[in-house]
Amino acid sequence: MTIILEYKVIFHIDELSKWSIVLKNTNNLLEAINTNNFNIEILANSEAVKAYAYDNELDLRISSEMKELDHKGIKFVACNNALKSYSIKKEDLMSFVDIVPTGILELVNNQSDGYSYIKP
Repeated sequence: MTIILEYKVIFHIDELSKWSIVLKNTNNLLEAINTNNFNIEILANSEAVKAYAYDNELDLRISSEMKELDHKGIKFVACNNALKSYSIKKEDLMSFVDIVPTGILELVNNQSDGYSYIKP
């Protein structure tokens, strides 16, 4: 059995309907690795960025789960191109969401840095 010293994972979500899946996958991973030595990021692009807005169309449970994962050290990232296409401004987002200029470039950079790519 190989022991990984630091877990580096990027979850990629581009469909609004898949938020509950990606959050469940993230929680399952945290339970399985049982360590605080991780860099886990959830990158939203396309329509999935809508979930980061305070007035999102999803139920409150999704926002609550995001906040819990943020407190556990999970990084939430939004693609600026997608935000622009849906006319979502930075001030419309939950405070813990970071913005990257291009979601696809974020994926490429993270994968070149050794991150595992997961798509629900």
